[in-house]
Amino acid sequence: MAGYKETPRQKMIAMLYLILTALLALNVSKQILDAFIVVNESMETTNENFSKKLETTISKFKIQYQLNPNKVGPFWEKAQKAHTLSKDLAAYIDSTKVAIIQLADGIETFKEAKGVKLKDVKRIDNYDRTTNYFIGRSQDGSGGEARKLRDKMEGFKKRMLDLVDPKYRNVMKMGLDTQGPFYDLDGAKQPWEMHNFYRTILAADVTILNKIKAEVYNAEFDVTNYLLSSISAEDFKYDKIDARVIPKSSYVFLGDEYQAEIVVAAYDTKANPNVRYSQGIDSLTPANYKNATLLEAVNGVVTLKLPGSGEGLKKFAGIIKIVNPLGDTMTFHFKDEFIVAKPGLTISPSKMNVFYIGVDNPVDISVPGGPERIAPTISVGQIRPEGKQWIVSGLPNGIKEAIVSVNAIFSGKTKSMGSSTFRLKKIPIFNALIDRNPEGGMISRSDIPVGYIAAEKPVGFDFDLTYKVTGFVFVSDIDGNVIERNVPGNRIPEDLLAKIKRAKKGNRIWIENIMAIGPGGEQQLKNISYKFR
Repeated sequence: MAGYKETPRQKMIAMLYLILTALLALNVSKQILDAFIVVNESMETTNENFSKKLETTISKFKIQYQLNPNKVGPFWEKAQKAHTLSKDLAAYIDSTKVAIIQLADGIETFKEAKGVKLKDVKRIDNYDRTTNYFIGRSQDGSGGEARKLRDKMEGFKKRMLDLVDPKYRNVMKMGLDTQGPFYDLDGAKQPWEMHNFYRTILAADVTILNKIKAEVYNAEFDVTNYLLSSISAEDFKYDKIDARVIPKSSYVFLGDEYQAEIVVAAYDTKANPNVRYSQGIDSLTPANYKNATLLEAVNGVVTLKLPGSGEGLKKFAGIIKIVNPLGDTMTFHFKDEFIVAKPGLTISPSKMNVFYIGVDNPVDISVPGGPERIAPTISVGQIRPEGKQWIVSGLPNGIKEAIVSVNAIFSGKTKSMGSSTFRLKKIPIFNALIDRNPEGGMISRSDIPVGYIAAEKPVGFDFDLTYKVTGFVFVSDIDGNVIERNVPGNRIPEDLLAKIKRAKKGNRIWIENIMAIGPGGEQQLKNISYKFR
């Protein structure tokens, strides 16, 4: 990570500082003052370039944040804080430079002094006014602005290090050394304030302040680069990339669509994760982790195999533990579900989806996959459960079809399973019988019926229904006269039976307009006719 080794830039700053110290040890001549100006201008150019380089780094950082705010956000916030700390301290240093130039040359306003370059300062070699400004009347430099500058530098350095992981703080080389040790010309130790600003000429003071400003920028640069590199420091390193298909569901119902995510999966074949799982749960808690089933990994890949025993929805959940490149254990939760169902065969005759009006129509409804329950609805009439079947009833007249829709509940979630359309028909016309004889046709007087008329359901109509004859019309040509009588009920009267007994060969009787009442309402049965032989 950036900042762990002394960079060429830091080495250059150190060399310039050594040159400055050597110049201070000499008598201040015109040539030396000119040298200070050259060194200071070089430092100012370095600081300008450094500021632009910082802006470029921050722009790259911002792009990373915009691409992935969740991941980069915590690091971006720290980088923003580092930039604010650096900007504030650099601004304080710049104002200090203007203040000592104003003081040395006796410039009336701060604004006027702000535009004066070091080479244009008249009293560039003044040291008494600057010494009083930085040191004051103290013997150790604590009474002037130098102590305030030192406190700000140390506070800045501490706050910047607070933005760095404690594991890496001891290797961050920020400069801004205020602890020393520092020595005077006689080899005696002296405080940082005295070492840098006691009896130091204005030209040296400005140059020293620009050197401190460069170290401030250097500290920000190193911390920003550290944070930028930390974004990917915890990312795993992989040596195998493969395609994987991850289905949304392992069971697809007719009419639904298969959905799957097709991704490129990367994994490390040399590092096996620690994986445990349990069945029938939505989440594996850390407390139950040790009791869960351990899965063995081979070349970085874990394969889960579960038996398809017992119909219905099956759930499982687990935890993956893996050590990241920083040596920390990371925990990931996973869960999924699948459906176990018997192989099934459904044969549906395409022309027999019929409901009859006026009766209870039994319907078998089944959903594969073992749902918790099913909830059918019908567009007209009612549908209700009865035993293992469903009964459709209450179908109205005048409607040609009914739609049965079925929802199934899996693990508390409702899923539409589709619908089916049924034709609505009236109950077919029943057959009329006399003494259970439906044939009619030729008959002898010895086969004269007793006279009870009944209704019988048609062949192939499987509903157990009863219709009762409520009346009919009796017609005959016996005795040479055609008679017609409306007869209530379901029995031929005695006088008509007596008439039938007098029938001769060729005579006829007709039973017409036979009316019957039953679950589907009233219906007219087919006529019956006999001819005597």
